[in-house]
Amino acid sequence: MKRDSFGSRFGALVALAGSAVGLGNLWRFPYLVGENGGAAFIIVYIILSFLICLPIFICEFVVGRRAQENAYSAFRDLSGGSWWKYVGLMTVIVPLIVTSYYSVIGGWSVQYLFKALNFAFTSGETQSQMSTMFTDYVSSPWLPLFGHTIFLAVTVLVVGAGIKGGIEKFSKVMMPVLFVIVIGIAIYSMALPGAARGLEYLFNPDFSKITAKSCAAALGQAFFSLSIGFGTIMTYASYVSKKENVLFQSMATAVSDLSFALIAGIAIMPAVFAFGLNPQSGPGLVFETLPYVFSQMPVGGVVAILFFVALLVAAITSSISMVEVGVAYLVEEKKIARTWACLIVFAMCWVVGAFCSMSFGPLSEFKICGRTIFDFFDNMSSNILMTLGSLFTVLFVGWSLKKTDIY
Repeated sequence: MKRDSFGSRFGALVALAGSAVGLGNLWRFPYLVGENGGAAFIIVYIILSFLICLPIFICEFVVGRRAQENAYSAFRDLSGGSWWKYVGLMTVIVPLIVTSYYSVIGGWSVQYLFKALNFAFTSGETQSQMSTMFTDYVSSPWLPLFGHTIFLAVTVLVVGAGIKGGIEKFSKVMMPVLFVIVIGIAIYSMALPGAARGLEYLFNPDFSKITAKSCAAALGQAFFSLSIGFGTIMTYASYVSKKENVLFQSMATAVSDLSFALIAGIAIMPAVFAFGLNPQSGPGLVFETLPYVFSQMPVGGVVAILFFVALLVAAITSSISMVEVGVAYLVEEKKIARTWACLIVFAMCWVVGAFCSMSFGPLSEFKICGRTIFDFFDNMSSNILMTLGSLFTVLFVGWSLKKTDIY
Protein backbone atom coordinates (compact mmCIF):
# COMPACT_ATOMS: atom_id res chain seq x y z
CA MET A 1 0.00 0.00 0.00
CA LYS A 2 1.31 3.44 -0.98
CA ARG A 3 2.43 5.54 1.97
CA ASP A 4 0.42 8.70 2.60
CA SER A 5 2.20 12.03 2.23
CA PHE A 6 1.63 15.78 2.13
CA GLY A 7 0.00 16.90 -1.09
CA SER A 8 1.80 20.21 -1.55
CA ARG A 9 4.71 22.35 -0.38
CA PHE A 10 2.31 24.72 1.35
CA GLY A 11 0.59 21.81 3.09
CA ALA A 12 3.91 20.52 4.39
CA LEU A 13 4.96 23.99 5.51
CA VAL A 14 1.79 24.76 7.48
CA ALA A 15 1.87 21.30 9.07
CA LEU A 16 5.50 21.75 10.14
CA ALA A 17 4.73 25.25 11.37
CA GLY A 18 1.74 23.84 13.23
CA SER A 19 3.95 21.33 14.97
CA ALA A 20 6.24 24.14 16.11
CA VAL A 21 3.54 26.72 16.88
CA GLY A 22 1.66 25.58 19.96
CA LEU A 23 1.26 26.09 23.68
CA GLY A 24 4.98 26.77 23.76
CA ASN A 25 4.35 30.04 21.92
CA LEU A 26 1.03 31.23 23.28
CA TRP A 27 1.19 29.93 26.86
CA ARG A 28 4.85 29.27 27.73
CA PHE A 29 6.74 31.98 25.82
CA PRO A 30 4.90 35.04 27.25
CA TYR A 31 5.31 33.97 30.88
CA LEU A 32 8.98 33.10 30.35
CA VAL A 33 9.50 36.55 28.85
CA GLY A 34 7.81 38.00 31.93
CA GLU A 35 9.93 35.96 34.34
CA ASN A 36 13.26 36.59 32.58
CA GLY A 37 13.43 40.29 31.89
CA GLY A 38 11.55 40.91 28.66
CA ALA A 39 13.43 42.07 25.54
CA ALA A 40 16.87 40.78 26.56
CA PHE A 41 15.42 37.29 27.00
CA ILE A 42 13.80 37.49 23.55
CA ILE A 43 17.11 38.40 21.91
CA VAL A 44 18.87 35.45 23.59
CA TYR A 45 15.97 33.20 22.57
CA ILE A 46 16.22 34.26 18.90
CA ILE A 47 20.01 33.79 18.83
CA LEU A 48 19.84 30.32 20.39
CA SER A 49 16.96 29.29 18.11
CA PHE A 50 19.02 29.94 14.98
CA LEU A 51 22.46 29.08 16.35
CA ILE A 52 21.66 25.79 18.10
CA CYS A 53 18.10 24.64 17.47
CA LEU A 54 17.77 25.29 13.73
CA PRO A 55 20.75 23.00 12.89
CA ILE A 56 19.15 20.27 15.02
CA PHE A 57 15.84 20.85 13.22
CA ILE A 58 17.63 20.47 9.87
CA CYS A 59 19.23 17.20 11.02
CA GLU A 60 15.85 15.77 12.00
CA PHE A 61 14.38 16.91 8.70
CA VAL A 62 17.22 15.28 6.78
CA VAL A 63 16.73 11.92 8.52
CA GLY A 64 12.96 11.88 8.03
CA ARG A 65 12.97 13.05 4.41
CA ARG A 66 15.69 10.56 3.46
CA ALA A 67 14.14 7.55 5.19
CA GLN A 68 10.48 8.16 4.26
CA GLU A 69 9.64 6.02 7.29
CA ASN A 70 8.59 6.41 10.92
CA ALA A 71 11.24 7.58 13.39
CA TYR A 72 12.15 4.10 14.69
CA SER A 73 12.52 2.63 11.19
CA ALA A 74 14.47 5.68 10.00
CA PHE A 75 17.24 5.17 12.57
CA ARG A 76 17.23 1.41 12.10
CA ASP A 77 17.32 1.32 8.31
CA LEU A 78 19.65 4.27 7.69
CA SER A 79 22.15 2.79 10.19
CA GLY A 80 21.95 -0.72 8.76
CA GLY A 81 20.13 -2.12 11.78
CA SER A 82 22.68 -1.11 14.42
CA TRP A 83 22.04 0.09 17.98
CA TRP A 84 20.82 3.42 16.59
CA LYS A 85 17.39 1.83 16.32
CA TYR A 86 17.05 2.22 20.10
CA VAL A 87 17.47 5.97 19.68
CA GLY A 88 14.65 5.73 17.18
CA LEU A 89 12.53 3.89 19.73
CA MET A 90 13.20 6.63 22.27
CA THR A 91 12.02 9.26 19.80
CA VAL A 92 8.75 7.35 19.49
CA ILE A 93 8.18 7.05 23.24
CA VAL A 94 9.05 10.63 24.25
CA PRO A 95 6.28 12.40 22.25
CA LEU A 96 3.73 10.05 23.80
CA ILE A 97 4.94 11.09 27.26
CA VAL A 98 4.80 14.75 26.27
CA THR A 99 1.32 14.34 24.77
CA SER A 100 0.09 12.85 28.04
CA TYR A 101 0.75 15.97 30.12
CA TYR A 102 0.47 18.42 27.21
CA SER A 103 -3.15 17.31 26.71
CA VAL A 104 -3.85 18.22 30.34
CA ILE A 105 -2.96 21.85 29.57
CA GLY A 106 -4.86 21.51 26.29
CA GLY A 107 -7.83 20.40 28.38
CA TRP A 108 -7.55 23.58 30.45
CA SER A 109 -7.83 25.59 27.23
CA VAL A 110 -10.98 23.62 26.33
CA GLN A 111 -12.55 24.44 29.69
CA TYR A 112 -11.55 28.10 29.51
CA LEU A 113 -12.98 28.38 26.01
CA PHE A 114 -16.28 27.08 27.42
CA LYS A 115 -16.04 29.70 30.18
CA ALA A 116 -15.31 32.42 27.62
CA LEU A 117 -18.27 31.36 25.47
CA ASN A 118 -20.44 31.76 28.58
CA PHE A 119 -18.88 35.22 29.12
CA ALA A 120 -17.49 34.16 32.49
CA PHE A 121 -14.77 36.81 32.23
CA THR A 122 -17.04 39.84 31.97
CA SER A 123 -18.49 40.09 35.48
CA GLY A 124 -15.66 42.14 36.99
CA GLU A 125 -14.12 39.59 39.37
CA THR A 126 -10.89 40.54 41.10
CA GLN A 127 -7.56 39.03 40.11
CA SER A 128 -7.62 37.00 43.31
CA GLN A 129 -11.01 35.56 42.39
CA MET A 130 -9.69 34.60 38.93
CA SER A 131 -6.74 32.84 40.56
CA THR A 132 -9.11 31.00 42.88
CA MET A 133 -11.25 29.98 39.89
CA PHE A 134 -8.21 28.42 38.21
CA THR A 135 -6.96 26.71 41.37
CA ASP A 136 -10.40 25.24 42.09
CA TYR A 137 -10.65 23.99 38.53
CA VAL A 138 -7.26 22.25 38.24
CA SER A 139 -7.55 20.72 41.72
CA SER A 140 -10.95 19.19 40.91
CA PRO A 141 -10.68 15.40 40.61
CA TRP A 142 -12.96 15.03 37.58
CA LEU A 143 -13.57 18.28 35.69
CA PRO A 144 -10.04 18.61 34.19
CA LEU A 145 -10.32 15.00 32.98
CA PHE A 146 -13.30 16.07 30.87
CA GLY A 147 -11.22 18.71 29.08
CA HIS A 148 -8.27 16.31 28.81
CA THR A 149 -10.55 13.72 27.14
CA ILE A 150 -12.08 16.18 24.65
CA PHE A 151 -8.67 17.56 23.70
CA LEU A 152 -7.18 14.10 23.08
CA ALA A 153 -10.28 12.95 21.19
CA VAL A 154 -10.11 15.89 18.77
CA THR A 155 -6.39 15.25 18.27
CA VAL A 156 -6.78 11.58 17.36
CA LEU A 157 -9.76 12.33 15.10
CA VAL A 158 -7.56 14.62 13.02
CA VAL A 159 -4.69 12.11 12.97
CA GLY A 160 -7.07 9.26 12.19
CA ALA A 161 -8.13 10.99 8.98
CA GLY A 162 -4.63 10.57 7.58
CA ILE A 163 -1.89 12.90 6.38
CA LYS A 164 -3.59 14.59 3.41
CA GLY A 165 -7.18 14.25 4.60
CA GLY A 166 -6.54 14.99 8.27
CA ILE A 167 -3.32 16.71 9.31
CA GLU A 168 -2.70 18.70 6.10
CA LYS A 169 -6.33 19.74 5.65
CA PHE A 170 -6.64 20.81 9.29
CA SER A 171 -3.37 22.75 9.17
CA LYS A 172 -4.20 24.52 5.89
CA VAL A 173 -7.39 25.91 7.40
CA MET A 174 -6.53 26.45 11.04
CA MET A 175 -2.98 27.83 10.83
CA PRO A 176 -3.98 30.92 8.80
CA VAL A 177 -6.99 31.38 11.10
CA LEU A 178 -4.69 31.14 14.12
CA PHE A 179 -2.31 33.80 12.81
CA VAL A 180 -5.19 36.14 11.90
CA ILE A 181 -6.76 35.83 15.36
CA VAL A 182 -3.53 36.46 17.25
CA ILE A 183 -2.55 39.38 14.99
CA GLY A 184 -6.00 40.88 15.57
CA ILE A 185 -5.65 40.54 19.35
CA ALA A 186 -2.15 42.05 19.16
CA ILE A 187 -3.46 45.11 17.30
CA TYR A 188 -6.26 45.53 19.84
CA SER A 189 -3.83 45.07 22.74
CA MET A 190 -1.46 47.75 21.40
CA ALA A 191 -4.36 50.21 21.16
CA LEU A 192 -5.13 50.01 24.90
CA PRO A 193 -4.16 53.02 27.05
CA GLY A 194 -0.83 52.30 28.74
CA ALA A 195 0.10 49.54 26.30
CA ALA A 196 3.33 51.36 25.35
CA ARG A 197 4.97 50.15 28.57
CA GLY A 198 4.34 46.58 27.51
CA LEU A 199 5.90 47.19 24.10
CA GLU A 200 8.90 48.79 25.76
CA TYR A 201 9.24 45.74 28.00
CA LEU A 202 9.25 43.52 24.90
CA PHE A 203 11.57 45.55 22.67
CA ASN A 204 13.82 47.69 24.88
CA PRO A 205 16.45 45.25 26.19
CA ASP A 206 18.12 45.47 29.58
CA PHE A 207 21.04 43.07 29.26
CA SER A 208 21.78 43.26 32.98
CA LYS A 209 18.83 40.90 33.39
CA ILE A 210 20.58 38.15 31.44
CA THR A 211 21.70 35.33 33.72
CA ALA A 212 22.73 31.72 33.28
CA LYS A 213 19.21 30.76 34.37
CA SER A 214 17.53 32.99 31.78
CA CYS A 215 19.82 31.63 29.04
CA ALA A 216 18.92 28.08 30.03
CA ALA A 217 15.23 29.03 29.99
CA ALA A 218 15.63 30.55 26.51
CA LEU A 219 17.33 27.41 25.19
CA GLY A 220 14.69 25.17 26.76
CA GLN A 221 11.96 27.29 25.21
CA ALA A 222 13.62 27.08 21.80
CA PHE A 223 13.78 23.27 22.04
CA PHE A 224 10.17 23.02 23.23
CA SER A 225 8.82 25.48 20.69
CA LEU A 226 10.53 24.05 17.60
CA SER A 227 9.46 20.51 18.60
CA ILE A 228 12.96 19.08 18.29
CA GLY A 229 14.39 16.07 20.05
CA PHE A 230 11.35 13.82 20.02
CA GLY A 231 10.56 12.63 16.53
CA THR A 232 7.81 14.99 15.39
CA ILE A 233 9.83 16.86 12.76
CA MET A 234 11.43 13.62 11.62
CA THR A 235 8.01 12.01 11.18
CA TYR A 236 6.50 14.97 9.34
CA ALA A 237 9.60 15.23 7.12
CA SER A 238 9.09 11.60 6.11
CA TYR A 239 5.85 12.69 4.42
CA VAL A 240 7.67 15.39 2.43
CA SER A 241 8.94 14.74 -1.10
CA LYS A 242 12.69 14.16 -1.42
CA LYS A 243 12.68 16.96 -3.99
CA GLU A 244 11.77 19.55 -1.34
CA ASN A 245 14.52 21.92 -0.22
CA VAL A 246 15.56 21.11 3.36
CA LEU A 247 16.91 24.58 4.15
CA PHE A 248 13.81 26.36 2.81
CA GLN A 249 11.37 24.24 4.79
CA SER A 250 13.47 24.42 7.95
CA MET A 251 14.05 28.19 7.79
CA ALA A 252 10.41 28.87 6.93
CA THR A 253 9.26 26.81 9.92
CA ALA A 254 11.71 28.50 12.30
CA VAL A 255 10.75 31.98 11.10
CA SER A 256 7.03 31.15 11.38
CA ASP A 257 7.55 29.86 14.90
CA LEU A 258 9.54 32.90 16.03
CA SER A 259 7.13 35.31 14.36
CA PHE A 260 4.16 33.73 16.10
CA ALA A 261 5.93 33.82 19.46
CA LEU A 262 6.64 37.54 19.08
CA ILE A 263 3.08 38.26 17.96
CA ALA A 264 1.80 36.29 20.98
CA GLY A 265 4.00 38.41 23.22
CA ILE A 266 2.59 41.58 21.65
CA ALA A 267 -0.94 40.25 22.09
CA ILE A 268 -0.43 39.61 25.81
CA MET A 269 2.17 41.91 27.37
CA PRO A 270 0.75 45.33 26.39
CA ALA A 271 -2.62 44.30 27.83
CA VAL A 272 -0.98 43.11 31.05
CA PHE A 273 0.88 46.42 31.46
CA ALA A 274 -2.17 48.47 30.41
CA PHE A 275 -3.99 47.25 33.51
CA GLY A 276 -0.99 47.62 35.80
CA LEU A 277 -0.46 43.92 36.38
CA ASN A 278 2.74 42.03 37.08
CA PRO A 279 4.19 40.35 33.95
CA GLN A 280 6.05 37.89 36.18
CA SER A 281 2.93 35.80 36.79
CA GLY A 282 4.56 32.53 35.78
CA PRO A 283 2.54 29.65 34.26
CA GLY A 284 -0.67 31.23 35.57
CA LEU A 285 -0.32 34.23 33.23
CA VAL A 286 -2.74 32.86 30.62
CA PHE A 287 -5.24 31.19 32.96
CA GLU A 288 -5.23 33.59 35.91
CA THR A 289 -3.92 37.03 34.90
CA LEU A 290 -5.38 37.28 31.38
CA PRO A 291 -8.96 36.35 32.36
CA TYR A 292 -8.83 39.28 34.80
CA VAL A 293 -7.52 41.51 31.98
CA PHE A 294 -10.39 40.37 29.74
CA SER A 295 -12.89 41.20 32.48
CA GLN A 296 -11.58 44.77 32.66
CA MET A 297 -11.12 45.69 28.98
CA PRO A 298 -13.79 46.92 26.55
CA VAL A 299 -15.45 44.02 24.65
CA GLY A 300 -13.25 41.75 26.76
CA GLY A 301 -15.73 38.90 26.46
CA VAL A 302 -15.25 38.74 22.70
CA VAL A 303 -11.46 39.06 22.99
CA ALA A 304 -11.47 36.21 25.54
CA ILE A 305 -13.35 33.93 23.12
CA LEU A 306 -10.92 34.70 20.30
CA PHE A 307 -7.90 34.21 22.55
CA PHE A 308 -8.96 30.82 23.89
CA VAL A 309 -9.95 29.66 20.40
CA ALA A 310 -6.40 30.56 19.32
CA LEU A 311 -4.91 28.82 22.37
CA LEU A 312 -6.87 25.64 21.68
CA VAL A 313 -6.03 25.58 17.96
CA ALA A 314 -2.34 26.17 18.69
CA ALA A 315 -2.37 23.33 21.21
CA ILE A 316 -4.05 20.92 18.78
CA THR A 317 -1.71 21.65 15.85
CA SER A 318 1.21 20.59 18.03
CA SER A 319 -0.50 17.62 19.67
CA ILE A 320 -1.42 16.04 16.33
CA SER A 321 2.26 16.01 15.34
CA MET A 322 3.19 14.25 18.58
CA VAL A 323 0.40 11.66 18.29
CA GLU A 324 1.35 10.99 14.66
CA VAL A 325 4.82 9.81 15.76
CA GLY A 326 3.34 6.93 17.75
CA VAL A 327 0.61 6.18 15.21
CA ALA A 328 3.13 6.02 12.33
CA TYR A 329 5.22 3.54 14.34
CA LEU A 330 2.25 1.27 15.09
CA VAL A 331 0.95 1.41 11.51
CA GLU A 332 4.27 0.76 9.78
CA GLU A 333 6.08 -1.47 12.29
CA LYS A 334 3.25 -3.38 13.93
CA LYS A 335 0.94 -3.36 10.89
CA ILE A 336 -1.98 -2.03 12.91
CA ALA A 337 -4.77 -0.20 11.09
CA ARG A 338 -4.57 3.60 11.53
CA THR A 339 -7.89 3.74 13.39
CA TRP A 340 -6.81 1.14 15.93
CA ALA A 341 -3.37 2.75 16.23
CA CYS A 342 -5.05 6.06 17.08
CA LEU A 343 -7.23 4.37 19.70
CA ILE A 344 -4.20 2.67 21.29
CA VAL A 345 -2.28 5.96 21.47
CA PHE A 346 -5.38 7.70 22.82
CA ALA A 347 -5.75 5.11 25.60
CA MET A 348 -2.07 5.25 26.59
CA CYS A 349 -1.92 9.04 26.66
CA TRP A 350 -5.27 9.34 28.42
CA VAL A 351 -4.24 7.08 31.31
CA VAL A 352 -0.87 8.76 31.89
CA GLY A 353 -2.46 12.18 31.40
CA ALA A 354 -5.16 11.37 33.95
CA PHE A 355 -2.49 10.79 36.60
CA CYS A 356 -0.76 14.03 35.54
CA SER A 357 -4.05 15.91 35.83
CA MET A 358 -4.83 14.50 39.26
CA SER A 359 -1.37 15.55 40.48
CA PHE A 360 -2.87 19.05 40.85
CA GLY A 361 -5.64 17.66 43.07
CA PRO A 362 -6.16 14.22 44.66
CA LEU A 363 -2.59 13.07 43.91
CA SER A 364 -0.85 16.35 44.75
CA GLU A 365 0.96 14.75 47.71
CA PHE A 366 2.26 11.83 45.63
CA LYS A 367 5.84 12.55 44.57
CA ILE A 368 8.33 10.93 42.19
CA CYS A 369 11.90 12.03 42.91
CA GLY A 370 10.49 14.94 44.89
CA ARG A 371 8.22 16.12 42.05
CA THR A 372 4.52 15.81 41.34
CA ILE A 373 3.59 13.38 38.57
CA PHE A 374 3.02 16.24 36.11
CA ASP A 375 6.33 17.94 36.96
CA PHE A 376 8.21 14.63 36.86
CA PHE A 377 7.12 13.81 33.31
CA ASP A 378 7.60 17.42 32.21
CA ASN A 379 11.13 17.59 33.62
CA MET A 380 12.14 14.14 32.40
CA SER A 381 11.00 14.75 28.83
CA SER A 382 11.78 18.46 28.38
CA ASN A 383 15.09 18.65 30.22
CA ILE A 384 16.52 15.16 29.70
CA LEU A 385 14.99 13.01 26.97
CA MET A 386 14.45 15.77 24.38
CA THR A 387 18.00 17.00 24.90
CA LEU A 388 19.36 13.48 24.50
CA GLY A 389 17.21 12.92 21.42
CA SER A 390 18.59 16.08 19.83
CA LEU A 391 22.19 15.16 20.70
CA PHE A 392 21.87 11.63 19.30
CA THR A 393 20.20 12.89 16.11
CA VAL A 394 23.03 15.35 15.44
CA LEU A 395 25.63 12.65 16.11
CA PHE A 396 23.74 10.25 13.85
CA VAL A 397 23.66 12.70 10.94
CA GLY A 398 27.25 13.81 11.48
CA TRP A 399 28.94 10.45 11.97
CA SER A 400 26.63 7.69 10.80
CA LEU A 401 24.85 8.92 7.69
CA LYS A 402 26.58 8.89 4.32
CA LYS A 403 26.94 12.22 2.53
CA THR A 404 24.72 10.86 -0.23
CA ASP A 405 21.96 10.36 2.36
CA ILE A 406 22.12 13.98 3.41
CA TYR A 407 21.86 15.77 0.08
